Amino acid sequence: MSPQLAAAYSTSTGEAFQFWVLGTVAVIGALSTILMKRAVHSALSLAGTMIILAVFYLANGAYFLGVVQIVVYTGAIMMLFLFVVMLVGVTAADSLTETIKGQRWLALLCGLGFGILLVAGIGNASLSQFDGLSTANANGNVQGLAALIFTKYVFAFEITGALLITAAVGAMVLTHRERTERPRTQRELSEQRVREGKHVPPLPAPGVYARHNAVDVQGLLPDGTPSELTVSKTLRDRGQIRDVSSEALNDLRALEQRAEERLERTAIEPANLKRTEEASK
Repeated sequence: MSPQLAAAYSTSTGEAFQFWVLGTVAVIGALSTILMKRAVHSALSLAGTMIILAVFYLANGAYFLGVVQIVVYTGAIMMLFLFVVMLVGVTAADSLTETIKGQRWLALLCGLGFGILLVAGIGNASLSQFDGLSTANANGNVQGLAALIFTKYVFAFEITGALLITAAVGAMVLTHRERTERPRTQRELSEQRVREGKHVPPLPAPGVYARHNAVDVQGLLPDGTPSELTVSKTLRDRGQIRDVSSEALNDLRALEQRAEERLERTAIEPANLKRTEEASK
C-alpha cells in the first residue's frame, strides 16, 4: 500500500478527538431537541447540533456544505424558527389534543421506514476504495459538488426538493389549530368572573394628573391610595411603575415650590409694567 493511500485510511489523534467530542455534543443536542419541554430550548439545541455538523463538513473538506449549513440553515432558517416561536409564545401548557387522527402512528411508521432506508443505504455503500479529498476537490469543491448534483444525482436532488416542499406544507397543516370545544359566550364569561370574584366592571384608566396620563402611572382611589388595577400586569412584573405615593407627591410638590421661588428671584420685570405701577401711584 502506498504512503498516500495509507494516510487516507488512517485517522490522526486530533481527528479522533474532534470526532468523539463534537459527536457527543451533537447527539446530546439532538436528544435535547426532542426531549425539551419548551419549544425555545428545543430550537436552540437544534441550532447547536447544526453548527457542529457544519464543523464536521469543514473538517472533511466539504467547504461549500459547511458554509451553507451555517449561513442558510443555522443562520437563516433556524433563527427564523426561533424568533417565530418566541413571538408566538408556544408553551408546554398548549393543548395536546390530536386534531388529525392517527398522526402519531403515521409519524412512527415514517420514522421506521426512514431508518430502514438509511441502514440499507449505508450497508450498500462501497467502502472498499475511495478517491480521497485531494482527488474530489481537484477542480474545486463547489465545482465538483455542482457537477455531481446536476449530472449524476439530478433526479435525487429534484425529489429531495419536492419532499422538502411537502414537509413545509405538512408542517403548516399540523400547526393549524382547530377548536375542539364550543367557545364560551359573553354571558358565560361574565358569570365565571363573578363566581371567581374577579374585577367585574371595566378597569380604571391609568394616570392621575393632567401632566402624567401615561400608562405607567397608577390611578388614585378616593382615599388617596394608588390602585394596581390601573396599570398593566406586565409593567408591574417589570417594576416599571412610577411612584405616586404621598411621599413621592410631597417631594414633587416641594421641588416645584423651590423651582417657583428660584424663578421669582431671578425674574426680570418688563419696563411697561414698571410704568403702569408708577402711573397708578
